[in-house]
Amino acid sequence: MSATVRYVLAVLAPGQGAQKPGMLTDWLELPGAESFFRWAGAIADADLLALGTTGDAEAIKDTAVTQPLVVAMSLFVARELGGLPGPVAHTPQAGRDVVIAGHSVGELTAAALAGVLSVEAAIALTAVRGRAMAAACAQTPTGMSAVLGGDPDEVTAALEKHGLTPANMNGGGQVVAAGSLDGLAALKADPPAKARVMPLSVAGAFHTEYMAPARAELEGLVGGLRPAEPSRLLLSNADGAAVTTGREVLSRLVSQVTSPVRFDACLATLRDLGVTAVIELPPAGALAGLAKREWKDSDIEVLAVSRPADLDRARALIEAERGRPEPDHLPDWRVVVSPVRGTVSPAAIAEGTQLPAGTPLGRIRSRRAEADVSAGYDGVLAEWLVQEGDLVDAGDPIARLYPEVQS
Repeated sequence: MSATVRYVLAVLAPGQGAQKPGMLTDWLELPGAESFFRWAGAIADADLLALGTTGDAEAIKDTAVTQPLVVAMSLFVARELGGLPGPVAHTPQAGRDVVIAGHSVGELTAAALAGVLSVEAAIALTAVRGRAMAAACAQTPTGMSAVLGGDPDEVTAALEKHGLTPANMNGGGQVVAAGSLDGLAALKADPPAKARVMPLSVAGAFHTEYMAPARAELEGLVGGLRPAEPSRLLLSNADGAAVTTGREVLSRLVSQVTSPVRFDACLATLRDLGVTAVIELPPAGALAGLAKREWKDSDIEVLAVSRPADLDRARALIEAERGRPEPDHLPDWRVVVSPVRGTVSPAAIAEGTQLPAGTPLGRIRSRRAEADVSAGYDGVLAEWLVQEGDLVDAGDPIARLYPEVQS
């Protein structure tokens, strides 16, 4: 396949294993960050804010909470970069100069970035996935180890010898072995020639048949979702191919729980598409490293967005794809959502009113408590989405705001 456009930008969304203690701390300096992670935590039924700031390595290893934490962090930074679906209806013909790929649970982030799932649905589905996979991990002690280097055939033979599965073929000379702890210990004690075996901080053998109970739980859930069609090129971990329908995206999100991740195939497709620049969303580093090793003879720019200071360069790469200067880009509208389930009482504020950050927007009354809702950033109240007395769930939209535009 040859490139048909002059500039192609790829956005990569990391998966579990990319997390680090304190990974949210620096990002909380950005307006609306704390509110976003409290809201995401309410949807995921986990204190993502505490986990991402004060949680130690053991706490954020827990699959049930790590997966929504990683996805929420990637989605927050994507929002900061203007990368989430906005008020303009996307079509399959729009945004084809942007290619999106996620790794493992990062495919849920990618589905939201491609407009297939809402942010709320992506976080909620990730939370269910994480809890289901944690439960599957608890049934049988298993794990994963990265095998770095070595002859591919010899690596495959070594995994077969120890009863292990190549769960991730990541490219850049990296294969992730999954299976019993005894088998992984034997592999580390007797690695393939010129290969290094590194145990991974995960709770079990993901992307193998050990995860069959989790796959079954997700299969019983996704039928209730109404996915949109991808508005940007979205690559699948199954084979590196672009997925063209929302239903197929959901189907693959379910099947990948027990199927190998072929990120090497995604990297090959990206190169075939003529990608000229890559942005890895945080918690960044792992996928950028794989891409650099896989494409070491190319001039593709690979940026790992690992701190707020990297946002300026990321925005420059995005603007180069859009083909217009930074000042011409207006940020998308954002929604204010309910943090809890209850009855809403909106504030007496007229639509069109300019609001400073922190302006009270209403109160949610539940059986147990009351929760205040406020604007997380300066903006203009574009539209109320609820009326007095409406019943809302946690994560339901309450109002729509346009970020303030400086004249």
